[in-house]
Amino acid sequence: MSDHDRELERAFDSQAAQFERAPVQSDPVSLARLARMADFPAGGLVLDAGCGPGLVALALLETGLRVVGVDLSREMVERAQKRCHASGEQAKFLQISLHDPGLDAYGPFDAAISRYVLHHVIDQRAFLARQVSLARPGGVVVVSDHLADPDPGRAALHHAIEVGRDRTHARNLTAGGIIDLMASVGLVDLTMTEESFHLDFDEWFDRGSPSESKATVREWLLTAPTIRGFVPTLLDSGAIRIDCARVIARGVKP
Repeated sequence: MSDHDRELERAFDSQAAQFERAPVQSDPVSLARLARMADFPAGGLVLDAGCGPGLVALALLETGLRVVGVDLSREMVERAQKRCHASGEQAKFLQISLHDPGLDAYGPFDAAISRYVLHHVIDQRAFLARQVSLARPGGVVVVSDHLADPDPGRAALHHAIEVGRDRTHARNLTAGGIIDLMASVGLVDLTMTEESFHLDFDEWFDRGSPSESKATVREWLLTAPTIRGFVPTLLDSGAIRIDCARVIARGVKP
């Protein structure tokens, strides 16, 4: 593994317990909506790239799909196995890199999905191209992730805040950037839906792997100019609500 992948493995091993309880990760309404909007082939075999503790996998399994999930984190994979145990052979979870050649034996896949993974990836094109290579012709690929501001200066400020909160953060893309990325790996029939969600600053920061102090990141957040898809509100209680934007983008392998 690369140094970055090793850092991801360590970070998500330590974050797993908080991660799977986080409202933005575990919200059943959002998970059901993601499964519905993915519109995967009925009964199909889905690759869950960066499966975490199996939250997305379980939502897909509940619609009758089959899932193979992969993640670098042993702790995440073990939690996914426990969460989806009742699905038996319909679900498999592997602690391997998406790029491990052994994964080919589990395909071809009818679909692939990643949620909140792309922004942790250094080579985002290779990450998506690998999913496309594992899909059958006609297979569906879905990416869901939060967004960058289209203004480069504001995007740079957002990036600094994200890295300050979690040193494994690599790069957010704009909504258009995600669509361009999907087109660049050959996907067609591209569609995208943007939706809002919110974070509680303390909960969000406390499950990260920070490179800066909480006080520093809090100050950066509150003093930054308005960043599209990442807008803080200081509440009377002293808590901070961050109003965010994410996309669900879908494409088809020709």
